Amino acid sequence: MKTITIEGQLRTELGKKATRQLRSQELVPGVIYGGAQEVNFYAPARAFKPLVYTGEFQLAEVKLNGNTYKCIMKDLQFDKVSDALNHIDLLELVEDKRVIANLPLKFTGAAAGVKAGGKLVLKMKSIKVKTLPKYLKESIEVDVTNLELNGNIRVQDIQADNMEVLNSPRISVASVVLTRQLKQEESTAPATPTTAAPAPATAAKASPGKDEKKK
Repeated sequence: MKTITIEGQLRTELGKKATRQLRSQELVPGVIYGGAQEVNFYAPARAFKPLVYTGEFQLAEVKLNGNTYKCIMKDLQFDKVSDALNHIDLLELVEDKRVIANLPLKFTGAAAGVKAGGKLVLKMKSIKVKTLPKYLKESIEVDVTNLELNGNIRVQDIQADNMEVLNSPRISVASVVLTRQLKQEESTAPATPTTAAPAPATAAKASPGKDEKKK
């Protein structure tokens, strides 16, 4: 799995004033938790870009004063005005301790429903799993080859070995729907002709004439 190396420094001063000073120097404060103790640190903003600005799931090795912490990203805070990274939370990976992570879905194969004229709609980009660090992977493959027209692949259909999937099992992950062209063709197709039964004859009720009236 791809790993991003981040070299930083331990924070000796905490608080708003120290945090503002770090940010003014384009340094981003962060915290590493989940291990033996919580670690407060900072690193250059540019060091976090390969980890933050990507859709890939990656590990981070944070090197601080001779120690290395193997982590995954858990939370980010951005400046409301400049959109610059303000703070990062990392979770330290402990060998025998299960972690929760969002793993990207990688869709493979050509859906049968697409070959029949439908359109593949991807409804989820990732799923939330709980697993041991050794089972973490860059992505989870979802084969759509057998997905028929109007069919669905749901969370419960995903193969995620050695992982507990935390999303609701009935949520649709991918489906094949009718394209607009197919829907239009179906709506304009001529109906099968049928022989209409003759309407029953109705007798008109005659109004009495003048000579039929009583004198």
